Amino acid sequence: MEPAIDRVIATWSEVPRFDDEVAEAQFWTRTRIDSRLMNTAILKTVENRESTTVTLRMDPRMLARLKRLARSRYLNYQSMIKQWLSERLEKEL
Repeated sequence: MEPAIDRVIATWSEVPRFDDEVAEAQFWTRTRIDSRLMNTAILKTVENRESTTVTLRMDPRMLARLKRLARSRYLNYQSMIKQWLSERLEKEL
């Protein structure tokens, strides 16, 4: 007989940090993830796999500065630009 579900997680912030695997296993035997949260995670994964290439003309000096900044943060400059655009878009919305 399976244990009863005591809790449904609706946001990822509700998942605690675990001290060890035993504590984590105990938590998940009595907890499940809300289907809407799971669907959101799946959709984000699909969105991350699909991308469209765009061409952006940029001043070479600006691009060099972006590349240096990204390198200092151990990032790919294109990934850093996408991260910045994403953050700004969320802010604007």
